[in-house]
Amino acid sequence: MSPAPPEPAPEPTELPAVAPQLRELRRRAALTLEAAARAAGLSPAHLSRLETGRRQPSLPMLLALARTYGTTVSELLGETPADRDAVVRSADMEPTEAGGWIYRQAGAPGRGMQALRVHVPFGAQGDIVRVHPGEEWLYVLEGRLRLRLGDTAYGLAPGDSAHFDSLTPHRIAAADRDGAELLFVHTLLQSPSAALCLGPATSGGEQAQGGLR
Repeated sequence: MSPAPPEPAPEPTELPAVAPQLRELRRRAALTLEAAARAAGLSPAHLSRLETGRRQPSLPMLLALARTYGTTVSELLGETPADRDAVVRSADMEPTEAGGWIYRQAGAPGRGMQALRVHVPFGAQGDIVRVHPGEEWLYVLEGRLRLRLGDTAYGLAPGDSAHFDSLTPHRIAAADRDGAELLFVHTLLQSPSAALCLGPATSGGEQAQGGLR
């Protein structure tokens, strides 16, 4: 009885657009894998997996990496930037999903700030601790949000807003099963190759995480 012929090797899968884009932006910023990972609050191994397409980034990770490289989430995802315009129409706010989060660009590209409309799902990677230079502002449209700034926890309802220094360790999470909808504005770094001190190194995992209590 002749042996069965070997199965053909699987076709290599194409890398997601974000993977080569992450590598290119890091090299453009003249950052080593270790320095970029430290700046974004990730481990070098985790960032390497993102750059090779073996792990898909969540929206909080994309935001951290965009700040680190002085760019926007849209550029990280390989989206073609539209012409800069002062007005962004609702019909032009295409939804994009990242790690369960859904966001829509609510501002023009190429600015010093990035404005997003974000849907934060319940229990989906929204409790990652972030520390980085800059400022953030958010306004709750629907649902309830849990925000922790340093050692203080806040409950935000529709109509509530928060404006804080991003060097304060912070994390957000939806408080309701239906998630939360919010407007989110953050400043972009202007010197991506500068030395950054963002967030404590993690000891037991690839990124600092913790539920809001």
